[in-house]
Order: sequence, then structure tokens, then C-alpha cells
Amino acid sequence: MSASNELEDSLLACREIQLQIGSDVTIPDEEENLLETQDEIPAKEEEDSREEKPVADNNKVPEQHPVLKFVLSLLVCLFTALLLALLITTYVAHHTSVEGSSMEPTIEDGSQLVVEQISYYLHEPERFDVIVFPNNQGANYIKRIIGMPGETIQIKDGYIYINDKQLEEDYGKEIIEDAGLAVDKITLKGNEYFVLGDNRNGSIDSRRTDIGAVKREQIKGKAWLCFYPFAKFGTIK
Repeated sequence: MSASNELEDSLLACREIQLQIGSDVTIPDEEENLLETQDEIPAKEEEDSREEKPVADNNKVPEQHPVLKFVLSLLVCLFTALLLALLITTYVAHHTSVEGSSMEPTIEDGSQLVVEQISYYLHEPERFDVIVFPNNQGANYIKRIIGMPGETIQIKDGYIYINDKQLEEDYGKEIIEDAGLAVDKITLKGNEYFVLGDNRNGSIDSRRTDIGAVKREQIKGKAWLCFYPFAKFGTIK
């Protein structure tokens, strides 16, 4: 039997004696407090047992390794740069190299150019624009627009005639030796352009059957800037 049980039995016995003899037998306050303390201890232990234990946070995102974080950031930057480059070269501007002398003296062999596309989103190509368009082999030609959609073109006696009027220009100075297809009148359709090189006697252009009139959808852009050779640096006119 524990000490607390013995104490309770003694107190109960005292109360019974008090009731039987009617005397003023009292239980000491210290013993009463001891009983209350004994009753409170189990309750406190039970409350302590109910205290929440720390629970691991399974949703916590683990910190990334510094090297992995750097690699991921680098990949994102590279992807963004490639995407921007693709969008710019497809819809804004791109670089092209000139091979041959067909556009001399305006553009020399080996020149490096910027071809822009923005202008033709805003308006249609204009006479004397220098344009870039593909040939049948996938390479690009660079020529100057001479005839516009709906016009009639003819090269007669070495000169260009548009709608039976001689064209006044400041580009091809020499007398044209070979009229090609334009020896007879050529009427352009609503989406066609007649193009020539500035070096009129050293150019393959709309006078040849393998090129002919250039359709609007073939035009890839307008030659805008020459950045090499440095002596020729500037916009193309």
C-alpha cells in the first residue's frame, strides 16, 4: 500500500470517529493540502502528455544546391536569348552577305548588310527599294525595284520604259546591252515587281526567265544598312 493510500485511510478513520463521538476532531490543513497536491499531480501529468509534439513540415521545399541553381539560371538565360534572336531575325531584321558585283557601285562584293522587315509591315514595297528575295536554289538575290504592280515594262534602245515613258533614275547609268525578256512589253500582275541590278550589264535579274517578275510574298525584306566594308558604312539608298 502506498503512503498516499495510508494517509487517505487515516483521514477517513478520523472523520468516522469525529462523527461517532461528535467531538471537534479536525484534520490538519497540511494533510488536506497534501491530498489536493496528490490529486493534482496525475492531472498535470496528463496535460503534459497532451502537449503537441513538433511535427516535421513535409511541404518545406529543400534549398537548391548553389551549382544547380546557377546552371538552371544559365539555361533560362540562354533559352530566352535564343528565343529573342529567333523572333528578331524572323520578324524584325537579319544579316546577309553580298556575293557578286550585280549591285555595284551601290553595294560591293563582300558587303555585309542588315535587312529589315518592319517597313513592309507598315506599307508596300516602293520603287527603287533594294530588296532581298530567294532564288530557286535557296540562296538570296539582292536587286532594286524598277517596275511596280500593274505597270508595263519594256527595255528599248538600252533604256527602261514604264507605261511607254522613259524612266528617270540615278542608279544604272550605262546603256543596257541585253534587254532579255523586257525586249517585249511585260505587264506586271497585281502582286509582281520588276527588279534589276544597278550594274545593268552584269546582273541576273527580272530580264531572265529563271527569275522573272518577283512576287510580293517572295520579298524577305529591305536592304537597310551596310556595316562592312567600313568605308561604305551607312544606310542603303
